[in-house]
Amino acid sequence: MITLQFIPYKELENLPSEKRINKILRAVKSDKIVLLEGSLESKEETDLISRTMEQINESFTGIEISVVKSEHLETNFLDRIRSKIVRLLTGNRHGFTIIGPAKIVKEIKQDPGKIQLLTNIPSNKK
Repeated sequence: MITLQFIPYKELENLPSEKRINKILRAVKSDKIVLLEGSLESKEETDLISRTMEQINESFTGIEISVVKSEHLETNFLDRIRSKIVRLLTGNRHGFTIIGPAKIVKEIKQDPGKIQLLTNIPSNKK
């Protein structure tokens, strides 16, 4: 069974970076695929990957991460300005981020019209 955990932007926006990373890692280490509204800042993403690398062992083999941006092709000047103002006012809410344990998420493919999340569900042989 695959468990998806949605984390809304509102739940992370006032947390310091360390707590954001801890919250995400806790979920991923408990074999959940996290759907994060918006995206992490580039330093936070780097720190997440770094912390993940430090914690790799037999039971935790790392993470797969993909950021999906909602790219709009603003063709005129007014649309571009409006889009920038909205981003300044609402924060980093555009798009979403998928983060999952590497032992479950084999690959994340993105096309303009779809996302493919290829999984490898380990069998629980007793």
